[in-house]
Amino acid sequence: MSAKLFQFLDVPRQPPRTVPVAVRVLGYGEIGGEFASPQASTQAERCIDCGNPYCEHACPVHNYIPNWLKLVQQGRILEAATLMHETNPLPEICGRVCPQDRLCEGACTLEQTEFGAVTIGSIERWVTDEALRQGWRPDLSKVRETGHRVAVIGAGPAGLACADRLRRAGIAVDVYDRQQEIGGLLTFGIPPFKLDKGVVRTRREVLEGMGVRFLLGQEVGRGVEFGALLENYDAVFIGTGAYTFVDAQLPGRELQGVHDALPFLIANTERLLRDEPASMFDFRDKHVVVLGGGDTGMDCNRTAIRLGAASVTCVYRRDEASMPGSAREVQYSREEGVTFLFQRQPVAIVDDGSGKVRGVRVVETRLVDSGDGRPRPQNVEGSESEIVADVVIQSFGFLPSPPSWLAAHGVELSASGKVVTGGRGRLAQQTSHPRIFAGGDNVRGADLVVRAVYDGREAGVSIAASLASSERKETAMVR
Repeated sequence: MSAKLFQFLDVPRQPPRTVPVAVRVLGYGEIGGEFASPQASTQAERCIDCGNPYCEHACPVHNYIPNWLKLVQQGRILEAATLMHETNPLPEICGRVCPQDRLCEGACTLEQTEFGAVTIGSIERWVTDEALRQGWRPDLSKVRETGHRVAVIGAGPAGLACADRLRRAGIAVDVYDRQQEIGGLLTFGIPPFKLDKGVVRTRREVLEGMGVRFLLGQEVGRGVEFGALLENYDAVFIGTGAYTFVDAQLPGRELQGVHDALPFLIANTERLLRDEPASMFDFRDKHVVVLGGGDTGMDCNRTAIRLGAASVTCVYRRDEASMPGSAREVQYSREEGVTFLFQRQPVAIVDDGSGKVRGVRVVETRLVDSGDGRPRPQNVEGSESEIVADVVIQSFGFLPSPPSWLAAHGVELSASGKVVTGGRGRLAQQTSHPRIFAGGDNVRGADLVVRAVYDGREAGVSIAASLASSERKETAMVR
């Protein structure tokens, strides 16, 4: 319990200030401000240390939240950062991109009252940033090198988390990625106003300092043979993500002005990294319609605003309460000028007669009980209307894109293309091939960054346990 008992009665929930809307829509800088040290400590003191930490249970990586909040109260920032890393290899990233309102903060005991949740995500971000500024680095002085080597395919959140845990176990790690920068969608998919790319570069420096080797611009299956990796490494982790967009097969999707969300976001981020003008996406004076209500849809909304759109309308077939993304991102979209149309099902993208987009035809929906707790949209007959649009961005979700060489090496895939892991007789994240492990979106389908981090963390632990077990068996056989 905080030394300042019932601090929440006197101190209101106060997140860091965000950049004013009129300023933030002019560029791509992170919009979230930072706590000053006294503010972080005061906000941490609002935690009531409730004994049954619902926040910790709701966190996919099960962070020791009350414990490190207490360290922040005491000013022990480096110790708080070390404790954060015990459960989360990427806390500064999760502190920025996690939907805390649906996870830890949504489960906070105070959130169930009029006082409001502890600002867990903002404190997590501030602690990690401040600790890194002060020179904090993981202490590997007691790590014993095992002589084992593991290849990690994919430098996204799952791969990075796996590499972190492997190095802490004394296992050499080579991370292969087809891109020239690490991060996967952390770098290329999530816009800079949510996650500054310098944050990812700093994490790369930390991992390289731990001994992780990044082999970038090398695509397994093309320049690098997967079979050679199996021959040259003791185990392989697959973290290739989910990049295949869901095609709703709307009539008119081939028209000029129609974009799919992920290629759109990636292309825009790549041109920002190259410091190029937005000529490929000139949205000035154009009406943009975004189809889909998840976090990727919110990223498209807010990116279109920054590209100068005259208007941005987000269309979602259910109601606001049913949206799968973060309520915070919906709020930011609204603040920046996005209009939401709920309970509208897109049925066609309309041609202007010259091969360009003129609008989106939608039908109103009513929500009916589906029996699984989430209402199902049902079209209302005779309710069609058309939304004016010069640009349409489709954001209906993503599917795993398993490389062909996985099945060729005996890795079991589900009917939907997900890599099958775990199950009877297998370690966590272990596939049907005993030396191949997998995690993240290629196992789950498109999901949260923090769940990919969890999978990578657990895979690293499982690989270390598997290699240690094999080593013990070999030693016993020699004896």
